[in-house]
Amino acid sequence: MKLFNSLGPNPRMVRMFLLEKGMTVDFQEVDLMGAENRGDEHKTRNPSGQLPALELDDGSFLSEVTAICEYLEDIQPQPALIGTNPQEKAETRMWTRKVDLNILEPLANGFRYGEGLALFKDRVPTVPEAADGLKRVARTNLKWLDGIMADREFVCGDRFTMADILLYAFIDFGSGVGQPLGDDTDNIAAWFNRVGERPTAKASLHEAAAAVGMNG
Repeated sequence: MKLFNSLGPNPRMVRMFLLEKGMTVDFQEVDLMGAENRGDEHKTRNPSGQLPALELDDGSFLSEVTAICEYLEDIQPQPALIGTNPQEKAETRMWTRKVDLNILEPLANGFRYGEGLALFKDRVPTVPEAADGLKRVARTNLKWLDGIMADREFVCGDRFTMADILLYAFIDFGSGVGQPLGDDTDNIAAWFNRVGERPTAKASLHEAAAAVGMNG
């Protein structure tokens, strides 16, 4: 398998998932800043022009990070990052979707329409006037999740899952682009610090990937 890799929270989420699994794949870097991902060659891998994309051994491609991680879990079930039974799997998928739709999408679009506008305005439809509102939506929903996390170690209780990896990658990204955690999300901050102590958190940083043997 080969992962078409780049900067950004989505590729990092897959890198961290791979590290937690102890899986290695070949890597090919795609120049996101130079818009290589918007070129015809990459669009044969992912028509949406987004990253990452996973090339399978038969030459076909998968995109969308949750689909990629679902595939990786299916081919190597242990350690389980989605679940070991139908109930655990459904719970992980439920929280992954809640986190993605309610927090991460508005966070990411708040960046694309705000601080990242110069990079994205000629690549995707942008709505600059919506940036502040989207960031407010992300903050409001993050505070909602903070209340739920008061008595939980991880998003799915005592299980570390795909939902944690996805949320961690985006919260870490957001903190660097003008959307840091606020004083009203202490439970999320404690969770973030717990996840950040995992060796895979630092190892999944883009500049650290080669150092842990992830370039195949």
